[in-house]
Amino acid sequence: MQTIIRILETAGGWNPGLFFKIETRSLWLLSSRAIEERPSGLPTVSVTHHGEQNGDLMRDLEMCFELRDGQLDPYHYRNDYVGVEQWSRNIVGSQYAVQWDSNLRCQGFAKAYEQQLTQPI
Repeated sequence: MQTIIRILETAGGWNPGLFFKIETRSLWLLSSRAIEERPSGLPTVSVTHHGEQNGDLMRDLEMCFELRDGQLDPYHYRNDYVGVEQWSRNIVGSQYAVQWDSNLRCQGFAKAYEQQLTQPI
């Protein structure tokens, strides 16, 4: 989960007002926000890969994570394209979260966010 952690660190770390969005040259948009739903009382963040279908914004994966000892612990998974949603303290497919993190790195989201922060408005 190093890509998402790197992006969160670049954003200044978790705080209650955390929100950012990252656009790359791909058709996808990545956004993140702090959320109050904390199953274990830990800081929680939602990370969403957005796409569009018939003019509607779709979550082509939203995962919610608790921040625990510098690591991300997934507990919610949603994909609007396939109509899947899972809530679990021990989410099945946490390996999927690792693969998704790798895909985000390959798609250049961490680098794009760093560049986005240094570009003049």
